[in-house]
Amino acid sequence: MSTLSRQHIEQLVTGSHWDPLAILGPHTREQNGSASLVIRCFLPEADQAAVLVPSPEQRAFPMSRIHESGLFEAVLPQAPHSARYRLRVTDYAGRVSERYDPYAFPPLLSDFDLHLFSEGTFFKAYETLGSHLRTIDGITGIHFVVWAPNAGRVSVVGDFNQWDGRRHPMTNRGATGLWELFIPGLSDGTLYKYEIRPRGQDAILLKADPYAMASELRPKTASVARDIAYQWHDQTWMESRRKRDPLQSPVAVYEVHLGSWMRVPEDHNRWLTYRELAHKLIPYVKDMGYSHLELMPVTEHPFDGSWGYQSTGYFAVTSRYGTPEDFMAFVDAAHQAGIGVLMDWAPAHFPDDSHGLSQFDGTHLYDHADPRLGYHPEWHSRIFNYGRVEVRTFLMNSALFWLDRYHIDGLRVDAVASMLYLDYGRNAGEWIPNQFGGHENLDAVLCLKDLNVLVHRDFPGAMMLAEESTSWAGVSRPTYTGGLGFTFKWNMGWMHDMLQYFSHDPIHRMYHQNQLTFGLLYAFNENFMLPLSHDEVVHGKGSLINKMPGDEWQQFANLRSLYGLMYAHPGKKMLFMGGEFAQRQEWNHDTSLDWHLLQYAYHRGVQHLVRDLNRVYQSEPALYAVDHDWQGFQWVDFRDAANSIIAFLRKGRDPKDQILCLCNFTPVPRYDYRIGAPREGFYSELLNTDASIYGGSNLGNGGGLHATSQPSHGFPFSLHVTLPPLSVVFLKAGGM
Repeated sequence: MSTLSRQHIEQLVTGSHWDPLAILGPHTREQNGSASLVIRCFLPEADQAAVLVPSPEQRAFPMSRIHESGLFEAVLPQAPHSARYRLRVTDYAGRVSERYDPYAFPPLLSDFDLHLFSEGTFFKAYETLGSHLRTIDGITGIHFVVWAPNAGRVSVVGDFNQWDGRRHPMTNRGATGLWELFIPGLSDGTLYKYEIRPRGQDAILLKADPYAMASELRPKTASVARDIAYQWHDQTWMESRRKRDPLQSPVAVYEVHLGSWMRVPEDHNRWLTYRELAHKLIPYVKDMGYSHLELMPVTEHPFDGSWGYQSTGYFAVTSRYGTPEDFMAFVDAAHQAGIGVLMDWAPAHFPDDSHGLSQFDGTHLYDHADPRLGYHPEWHSRIFNYGRVEVRTFLMNSALFWLDRYHIDGLRVDAVASMLYLDYGRNAGEWIPNQFGGHENLDAVLCLKDLNVLVHRDFPGAMMLAEESTSWAGVSRPTYTGGLGFTFKWNMGWMHDMLQYFSHDPIHRMYHQNQLTFGLLYAFNENFMLPLSHDEVVHGKGSLINKMPGDEWQQFANLRSLYGLMYAHPGKKMLFMGGEFAQRQEWNHDTSLDWHLLQYAYHRGVQHLVRDLNRVYQSEPALYAVDHDWQGFQWVDFRDAANSIIAFLRKGRDPKDQILCLCNFTPVPRYDYRIGAPREGFYSELLNTDASIYGGSNLGNGGGLHATSQPSHGFPFSLHVTLPPLSVVFLKAGGM
């Protein structure tokens, strides 16, 4: 007769008992002055069961059914060695199987793990939470850990237990809200979810693992247990990255959406895999002269149309293009080719898909219950509760995980402005002020600061980029000076001004000269990156080439001059895929880029120009070494609005490194145009966006010209130059 109370039995078989280890597995029992061992198992599929104890004769102890739902019990005269006993189960179809008992294993989380998690300093929680292959007492299996503090019961379900939440309830670890269970016999590739019964509710939730490192391909949503193992070959790159200062290095970024950069039309228009992309995309980026790739989010996401910015898998690389190891091979190949890999990371909000973080344990666990704090009106998604220690741990671990396990070289943090402001996208009365009455989200600010400190401490040379569109001060300044600690901030103001300026008909540009020059008033307040991103070529905005005015020749000339100005202007560079060959159509995530356009000379010319701009940029320290200080820039002339001409110097740390940048933004060529020069001697023409190889009219300065001693524009010397129509010209002082 079992010593279990009827209440405990009913709670177990109905899946509502919060502490299965108190009932299941081995338990010592004292009876009549002698000790025995009681082993209990819940096996709903079993007709018969027995306990097999390792010994020379392999003893078998039959188990008695103590509840018709499948609760079995056996009494052994003495304890078996550790967890090595096995269960022999005969199901109702007569099939016999043997397995180890999950409830013979004690909890694996240490008190130190629990302490770190509770205080928010568990910075490698991704090595413990989620699912991990373990070998315990010589027995292999998977250890599952999940945070669900408001659950009455959490179970691991999957194909291995017919998705029956009664079969593998997890052990609760008290006030931490963590639940854990080691299930022996499970292997790499196991599909699973968590079945959660919220405390005090009748509902049963089926949730993917927030810390899972792999997921099924959409529309399926199960998590996949993966023992990620990869032999890296990028030691040279990683060591050089540690010594590199991104602020003083050339950073030219090619932004890519992996699913639409190139497809395979002859195979149902399918995506390229990570390994195929390693063979096609990386050589292309190398040939084009870019220093870095930036990947739009590759974290797992259910909806293609979100482009990955509404993620459900913050530790899982999307299964659309292959396995985690495939993605590691892609990053490895990039590094071996000398290309850094940045990725977009979206900690500002998460979608409300039923299998994701929303209402994870029946409560607003990861977000705020009050919609004035927890609902994002612009994206109809949920906002993380940055003030909750465990949520901060989750987000910070996600960021650190990609840098650690995948060797990612930096993160572009999406929608930082929406994190910083409590009233972002809200009208009066739709938001709650902070404790000081302001609109700053102080919890998010602290979270970002702490994350940036950790990244720069633990991953020297890695970059943190902020997509931040407001005038928040010090986004890219160190935290010890009051800044947020990002490496770079996207210069959204420059992007807006430039696209607006270039959209004007050249005859009207004389009235908008301030759009060309205004950005230099604040260009050194932050460490800026100049982006021409995917956001500018979607949602009816049209492609970059189609924003340009005039006939076909003028459109291409305008685009070439925009690119020339971007590379001359202080700040690191970023261009979205397709822009490098003047894609005509607006970007569509469901189709490939229009690579066929490269059969046309104008499109090839733009591609050739971008390749040469990257080459010149990376070879000339004047264009990158002093990007974020006035010492690297000097106006020559910004007053000639009537002719839409500007001229300025870019300077490196060596006084000899000087490049004179001349811009003519009208279709009228200017002959014998006098411009001030800092020194005498020969000035070589490094680059001319009007060259015939780029599709221009081939007007220029014959490879270079000499400065005269005639003062001009406050300089002791001057040049009499030819300014081609709609062009940017680079002249190198003292070049040959």
